[in-house]
Amino acid sequence: MRLARMGNEGCAVAGKLAVIGAGLMGSGIAQVSAQAGWDVVLRDVTDAALTRGTDGIKASYDRFVAKGKMTAEDAEAALARITTTTDLDAVADVDIVVEAVFEKLEVKHEIFRTLDDLVREDAVLASNTSAIPITKIAAVTKRPERVVGAHFFSPVPMMQLCELVRGYKTSDETLATTRAFAESVGKTCIVVNRDVAGFVTTRLISALVVEAAKLYESGVASAEDIDIACKLGFGHAMGPLATADLTGVDILLHATSNIYTESQDEKFAPPELMRRMVDAGDIGRKSGQGFYKH
Repeated sequence: MRLARMGNEGCAVAGKLAVIGAGLMGSGIAQVSAQAGWDVVLRDVTDAALTRGTDGIKASYDRFVAKGKMTAEDAEAALARITTTTDLDAVADVDIVVEAVFEKLEVKHEIFRTLDDLVREDAVLASNTSAIPITKIAAVTKRPERVVGAHFFSPVPMMQLCELVRGYKTSDETLATTRAFAESVGKTCIVVNRDVAGFVTTRLISALVVEAAKLYESGVASAEDIDIACKLGFGHAMGPLATADLTGVDILLHATSNIYTESQDEKFAPPELMRRMVDAGDIGRKSGQGFYKH
């Protein structure tokens, strides 16, 4: 496998990557990978989605150039390493696939079944899921040992962490290959050895957001004061309700619901307020209104 080769200084040699889904997460993963020298195939179901994704990547590169963090020549070269397609067959000859679509098991199952019959036997199939157990995703493939979680954080170009998640049958080789890829694009990795729903990071933020939302819902304190308490009392860079607005109240509602369904642990049961906010479309920064007005 080309990805498994190591350079003279012990750094992973960039290879060919496919990213399935050109939304915020997928385009971000494509962006940092192309910048690090990977040839990237970015796939989505419509040309419009691909255009939005590549426009976002170009705008991000332009900001880096304006701030002196990247040269115009490097930005142009990185963009040239990204090809877009609506044809899933175009990803057949890649070293690693990162799936970054909607957090719904049925959707991921459909993609992984297709990928299983499509990509090379030695390719790694990674999911960017933040909450769904990797074992459940891998179960629909004939190569569960080649399936792994690679949970990046938003915004991908700015956030350093990548959470690597073992499924029940994920091999050591697959984990090592995925770590080499993530580190090659500038990320620091943690390893989740047992793929409980929500893994490490989503369980932690979900428990905090749910409790913060309950405190706000019951009138114990304002959203601002709850966030200030976490920032100044615990040293958090951002409070939990501001984090919910940034991530998307809808995304966190879905994640906490998944964790609660799997664990039946009441601390992950999302409060009615979060459900009503999502029903009303108040889902955070992307809608202009969440726990705060944006």
